[in-house]
Amino acid sequence: MNSRAANPVIHLELHTGDLRGAVDFYTRLFSWRPERIHAGAGSYLALGMGNGVGGGVVECESKHPLWLPYVEVPDVGRTTDEARELGGEVLLGPREGPEGWRSIVSAPDGGEIAFWQSKTGR
Repeated sequence: MNSRAANPVIHLELHTGDLRGAVDFYTRLFSWRPERIHAGAGSYLALGMGNGVGGGVVECESKHPLWLPYVEVPDVGRTTDEARELGGEVLLGPREGPEGWRSIVSAPDGGEIAFWQSKTGR
């Protein structure tokens, strides 16, 4: 049994080709509150999901919508390297943003996961 503490999922991000339709569906179904975030040239809506889990919807050219979980880690670079050593493919290497660092990895089975390291230490 692993003695490390579990890393929490802190954010869920939907990648879809239909931002408006997805936001309409989830806000009507769950009363999640959308809030437009201005970031670069793309469209992004944050979703207030409650219970400490953040969320958002990214409009992109995606044949199949996908939910991308963000897992909080103490060191994005080290965790990304560990994932690569375990057979994962790095889709987005560690990047710094205003609030922290992130990376995205595809597991050997094809599932995608994002790693997040906050600048504020949550």
